[in-house]
Amino acid sequence: MVVKNGIVVQSILYKKYLPVGKPHIAVEFLNQWGIDEIILLDISATKEERGPDVAMIRTLAKKCFVPLTVGGGVTNLDQVKELMSCGADKISINRKALVEPKFISMFAHEYGNQCVVVSIDVVGNKQSEYKVYDYLSGAHLDIDLVTWAQEVEEYGAGEIFLTAVERDGSYRGFDVELIDLISEKVDIPVIASGGAGNAEHFHHLFHMTSASAGCAANFFHFTEHSVNITKSHLVKKKLPVRLETHADYGENEFDREFRLRKKNDQVLEDMLFIRIEKEII
Repeated sequence: MVVKNGIVVQSILYKKYLPVGKPHIAVEFLNQWGIDEIILLDISATKEERGPDVAMIRTLAKKCFVPLTVGGGVTNLDQVKELMSCGADKISINRKALVEPKFISMFAHEYGNQCVVVSIDVVGNKQSEYKVYDYLSGAHLDIDLVTWAQEVEEYGAGEIFLTAVERDGSYRGFDVELIDLISEKVDIPVIASGGAGNAEHFHHLFHMTSASAGCAANFFHFTEHSVNITKSHLVKKKLPVRLETHADYGENEFDREFRLRKKNDQVLEDMLFIRIEKEII
């Protein structure tokens, strides 16, 4: 969930942002759809030189029943303590890690590395050199990407949130070359972000890389049934994914874009007489 000025937005290449809705409503829906974890990134906080929106986190945490990672505007351990006390399970840092890497160690020492997520934004592709990207200045940093990822691990990060900036909002699929490069060079979990557009993109990610998790924003916000359809597809591909909602789509067919195909009329007529109790997740 990318949040700008208190509103969940659709991010496109880190340049264009279209409104989606209120964060606590988005969290409520995602919980109902069976999502595994929520990562909320407040992209306004650091640019506005302010701390995290604690009131917003406190409100949406009441509706969040899966692990919640919060990022944006974190510059000190007091903010970490406040965020975790109001419902965050993990804290993501990006800019602070770049300018003061030792803060990662301070954070991990105080709360344990399982709470520390370091976000790394990357530009480039397999034909050109990958570069660490500073979203605040829009500059490509003169930092070796692999070395930085390894240093992040050494400093004490528990996870890396890796985003291919040029895939953001593109629906072109994950940059598997980038993700495999980093996930093979570190021993901590790598969360892949940027480019998810359908369920097969997640299968391709897990088949082609050692990433521990796949993340999507626009795809999950704007495509109907996207969470369960993605999980159903991965289960059919024999991947170990939690799928516990009543609608598992195990017998459904999908089109080339992984949208649900209509069942035949007789099946739909028979379903009229099946009572489905309200589901509580």
